Amino acid sequence: MAPVKVFGPAMSTNVARVLVCLEEVGVEYELVNIDFKAMEHKSPEHLKRNPFGQMPAFQDGDLLLFESRAVGRYILRKYKTSEANLLREGNLTEAAMVDIGIEVEIHQYYPVISSIVYECLFNPAMYGVPTNQKVVDDSLEKLKKVLEVYEARLSQNTYLAGNFLSFVDLSHFPFTFYFMATPYASLLDKYPHVKAWWDGLAARPSIKKVTAAMVLPLKA
Repeated sequence: MAPVKVFGPAMSTNVARVLVCLEEVGVEYELVNIDFKAMEHKSPEHLKRNPFGQMPAFQDGDLLLFESRAVGRYILRKYKTSEANLLREGNLTEAAMVDIGIEVEIHQYYPVISSIVYECLFNPAMYGVPTNQKVVDDSLEKLKKVLEVYEARLSQNTYLAGNFLSFVDLSHFPFTFYFMATPYASLLDKYPHVKAWWDGLAARPSIKKVTAAMVLPLKA
């Protein structure tokens, strides 16, 4: 059986979200690089895979999917094992906590942490655009409020959805990984349960493998 294909650069946070799901369930895959700087994501060929010209795109046989969280759910449903049951759909309460955790990641965590990462890493390294410190400072204040909620949650649970690893944790990993490369990584030290959660997550073999390829291209 041919491996599934993931289209996009390894350094992309959305691509990384998909790859870590594949690694957790142990599915063979092929990563097909899409050159962002060469605008390959806007090519007619890629637009057939993702009509919005974004990354990743995902192929499993004749099935084409896009949107990283939707792709992640598909992978975790289709290839679920007793050891990798990361949506918890056999337990209504646990599945609901996973759903809530993903919504929180999308609406509360991602908007603020991504702003910091873009301003501190992506914009300077990839586009030569200087950091907008006001955006960073405003986003840090918002991030602190989210981390306070997470700290309370993680003081009672090992992971964000409960005492079990889930898609919620995996979905948080890409931008948290890049955040830890910014000058503000020490912020997590003020939230010891969050820091312990992240340290444990970052030590997982799946995440170590994916992050090894998450190297930002420098502006030419």
